Parts: sequence; structure tokens; C-alpha cells
Amino acid sequence: MSEQLTRLESSVYQYLLDFTAEHTYQPSIRDIGKQFEIKSTKTVSDLLQSLARKGFIERDPSRSRGVRLLGFSGTAQSTPVPYYGRIHAGEPALLPEHREGFITMDRRFLPSERVFFLKVKGDSMTGRAIENGDFVMIDPAATAKDGDMIAARLGEDATIKTLSHEGATVVLKPANPADRDIMVGAQDDFSVLGIVCGVFRPFNVLETSSKHVASSGMVS
Repeated sequence: MSEQLTRLESSVYQYLLDFTAEHTYQPSIRDIGKQFEIKSTKTVSDLLQSLARKGFIERDPSRSRGVRLLGFSGTAQSTPVPYYGRIHAGEPALLPEHREGFITMDRRFLPSERVFFLKVKGDSMTGRAIENGDFVMIDPAATAKDGDMIAARLGEDATIKTLSHEGATVVLKPANPADRDIMVGAQDDFSVLGIVCGVFRPFNVLETSSKHVASSGMVS
């Protein structure tokens, strides 16, 4: 998984999003310190640096308001959710350099702050309404159980399948009779990335310089 935010980092990040949406400019370091009762400007600066290191913002430390919110759309109570084009073998599976863009979502549709999107390639899950080109939302905070539709990592490849077990063997089941089950043994380089918790199906995707896709809804 990508590196998780601490509770304070998450609160500061959401404050940055909402403040910028309301005022059209970012809060200063002193604004952030006042909001969270942090007296040390260095502590605030360290929080922003951590957000930058984890891939949520870019910053210019020479400027008080030198923060760029990656994927930000300017809408209050929304969060840019990253989507990835590649998966890294090993942990963390999601690296900032493999992120291809963002889909801005209303926070009401996000089961956890750690969600991300993968773009589907192929038709192995058409029986569960997942089509080629769909963006599937993945929740890594949820615990997967048999019958759940999951994103799994097999080496450097990601796949969307239904989770099942046959004894000690993990079975990844497609929802297309033309495809075969994937049997995962103890020696295979395998991990569960998370549970599929939503699907976004764009009919038109406009490529922008910021690699940002704005969504008006989600079908789960």
C-alpha cells in the first residue's frame, strides 16, 4: 500500500483542501498552526513535508503559502483520489511515480481516506458489472473475506477477481465463463490490495496537464 497518513496529517490535509476551496488560496503555516493549536512553525512545516513525501502535496518551503494540492479541483468536501497505472512488486505496492492522475470524489462516497483507483483492462469481471476501461475504487483498510471482489497483486500485476479459498489455496475467480480461476500457492508473490468498493465509468475522459479526472458520481 501507499504510506498511510497519521490522524493529524489527515486532518491537516482535509483542512488544506477545504480552506483552499473556500478562500481560493492556501492557508499559511501560521493559519495551520492556529487551526490545530500547534505553536511551533517547524512542527507545521514538518507536517507539510511529510504530506509532500507521501505524495499528497508539493511544496515550496521558501514561501509561507507554497503548497500545491495534487489533484485539487476546487470543490469543498471533496477529495482527489489517486489512480495508478502500475503496481510495484513488494511493499509498498503503490508508489507516487506510478500514479497517473486523480478522480475527485465527494467524501460521502469514500469508505476510508486510503482509497485509490485502478483502471480495469480486460473483460474478466463482466459478470459483476466491471467493464474494460472502468476505474474501480479500492479500499485497502477493509478486511477481505470469501465472496468479496478484491484487487490483488501478483508480482507486478494487479487483477480484479472474487476471493475464495480451497483449503490453504487462495482462488481468484473471474466473472466471465471464458476465463479460468487463478490458483495462488504459498510460494507465489501475492497480496490483497483491498476490496472493490465502487466503480467509476467515464464515457469521455479529457486528458489535462494535471492528469485530473473530475467525477460527478459513482456507481457501486
